[in-house]
Amino acid sequence: MDYIVLDLEWNQSPRGKSGERYGLPFEIIEIGAVKLDESRRVCGQFNERIRPAVYRQFHYKTKEILQIDMKELDEARSFKEVAQDFFDWCGQEYVLCTWGSMDLTELQRNLRYFRVENPMKKPLLYYDIQKLFSLLYEDGKSRRSLKDAVEYLKIEEDIPFHRALDDTLYTAKIMEKMDMDAVRQYLSVDYFHVPGKKEEELHMVFDGYAKDVFRIFPTKEHLMEDKEIVSTKCYRCKRSLRKKVRWFLAGGRNYLCLAFCPEHGYMKGKLRIKKAERGGVFAVKTLKLISEEEAESVREKKKEQEKKRRAKNKAAKKTAD
Repeated sequence: MDYIVLDLEWNQSPRGKSGERYGLPFEIIEIGAVKLDESRRVCGQFNERIRPAVYRQFHYKTKEILQIDMKELDEARSFKEVAQDFFDWCGQEYVLCTWGSMDLTELQRNLRYFRVENPMKKPLLYYDIQKLFSLLYEDGKSRRSLKDAVEYLKIEEDIPFHRALDDTLYTAKIMEKMDMDAVRQYLSVDYFHVPGKKEEELHMVFDGYAKDVFRIFPTKEHLMEDKEIVSTKCYRCKRSLRKKVRWFLAGGRNYLCLAFCPEHGYMKGKLRIKKAERGGVFAVKTLKLISEEEAESVREKKKEQEKKRRAKNKAAKKTAD
């Protein structure tokens, strides 16, 4: 099994969102990748620019960061040709690695827009090296830029940043220093292709938590009425658990709950409601066994949210009067 470390550069409408083409907010203009063997040694490189077909002028940020002239891109091949060659180069047995999740989303948007067959597996599991870096060296929640991570690990900065191949080489150097065995189980799930039917839903159990990706619902209200989505079950003993703290809105579209397993202890549930690419919403639920101290922090979070809600309602009532 090879690791394919991928990085993309893209352009957008020079007028920003007002000039955006439906289905293609960002057009890929360069694909860079390095192939690593199982020992994480570089055994291949792929780097090619792409001739733009939609956004024929640079957005000022793209031009500022990449320092590319549009005339250089005019001599490149089309996205379809380059993408097909890229996947041929990847081979059959590989796992994709990226710094963050945006590259895979934009790659698949471009594949769909330009009607290029998407050969990637579904569900698409990949390594988000930015997340793994945080799990190994920080709190697991913070996200550093690639340059910050390179500086943190004292990797020599001998090539520029913000070019596709160069950024993959830096990412590969970070992977070389990482203890992959410690984080190998933490595969990320790509949400571009959301399960369309119940039988396509994902139910995965990792060493320290469980993750479920549910199908698309027309509205959040329909989603929250589904008993399986709002249920809590211990992923170790499969026992259905009674909630100590029912689901509550913890900020944005994220909900939290607290349950208790008589055999394994407290379990925190997190429900993230996301918009699907083509309309509707879906849910990603994670369940994690936690300590009593962490359980108390969930209770405190609930109290804080209730206090904020009461203050908001009081302010609204005062305004109405």
